[in-house]
Amino acid sequence: MFKCGGHTVVVYQLPKLIARVRFPSPAFLLFFVFWAGCATTEYRPLSEQPPSKPAAEAKKAEGVYHKVTKGQTLWRIAKAYGMPVEDIIKSNNIPDVAAIETDQLIFIPGAREAKQIAPRTPDEKAREFAWPVKGRVISYFNDRRGQSANRGLDIEANEGDAVKACREGIVVMADYMAGYGQTLMIDHGDGFITAYAQNRQLLSKLGDHVYKGDPIAEAGRTGGKTFVHFELRKGETALNPLYYLPQ
Repeated sequence: MFKCGGHTVVVYQLPKLIARVRFPSPAFLLFFVFWAGCATTEYRPLSEQPPSKPAAEAKKAEGVYHKVTKGQTLWRIAKAYGMPVEDIIKSNNIPDVAAIETDQLIFIPGAREAKQIAPRTPDEKAREFAWPVKGRVISYFNDRRGQSANRGLDIEANEGDAVKACREGIVVMADYMAGYGQTLMIDHGDGFITAYAQNRQLLSKLGDHVYKGDPIAEAGRTGGKTFVHFELRKGETALNPLYYLPQ
């Protein structure tokens, strides 16, 4: 253990790698539970989701409706209204396989007036998340097979496609991981951590400072399919990436 730039850095010895991770305990790296299969699921926007009782009840609750504009995410909307993303998800009964769309009306519980969210500044754009690779989602957050659940997204790609950092940060793991293949993890410095797995090759190494959009790996082929497994965490809590990625 040693101090670096105001942070406490703990060095853990793991099989085949040494990972420097700025987290409370070694248990952090145990958060990866191998996702169950790659059952293909077509994306269904919120406008195609069946009406839900919680959504109907939300109309009677105190709050306002926010009209989504291009490029907005649930995360950005929640920050603008000063509330947790989970509160908006629960009030609108948003399923794991759906994402908000432009012109969608989202109920904001407890708000007294709708906010006009200002255009993003360059700094704000840098802090927002981007897709690690462009492709169809073939397995969604919480998709299940047997006793396992997907803790992220499986995104279809072509073998060798560049996998890009979704946000600036420090590489805290870059090595083979059982069940995940060649895996890279980035600490974004504000509690968020992203993981990129099932790669053919890693282009970044432990300790690298990477920027949003930097190629960090190449997509690999696993079980007859080529895809990138992407996870987003806040501390040790798995988050649904769809709520943070632009649509």
